Amino acid sequence: MESQSFSPEPTPASAPKGNESVYAAVSLMMGLLGLCSWFITPFCGGASAFAAIALGYLAMKDPAKKTLGIAGMVLGVLGLLAACVSGVFSILGPVIGDVFNQVNQNLAP
Repeated sequence: MESQSFSPEPTPASAPKGNESVYAAVSLMMGLLGLCSWFITPFCGGASAFAAIALGYLAMKDPAKKTLGIAGMVLGVLGLLAACVSGVFSILGPVIGDVFNQVNQNLAP
């Protein structure tokens, strides 16, 4: 029998420490951008809002920047909800407009 040496599996490299303050600031900025850009196109608002949520989650590891990370996440969630509502209304807008036009035509004397 041959002797086999056991070597443990390498652990994946973790993210560098100390970037939480940068994550918190960028999360807040992306949350504001997502909240302000949802009306331009839902995709832009949704993408920046999703980035704000992810970076806010990473920023919460630093207790000093936890509040800023939470604020970025909240703005990101609000921006994501606004982008979803905008996307639904942009798809259903013509259908709803046609329904109101038919109702107005039926009510006209």
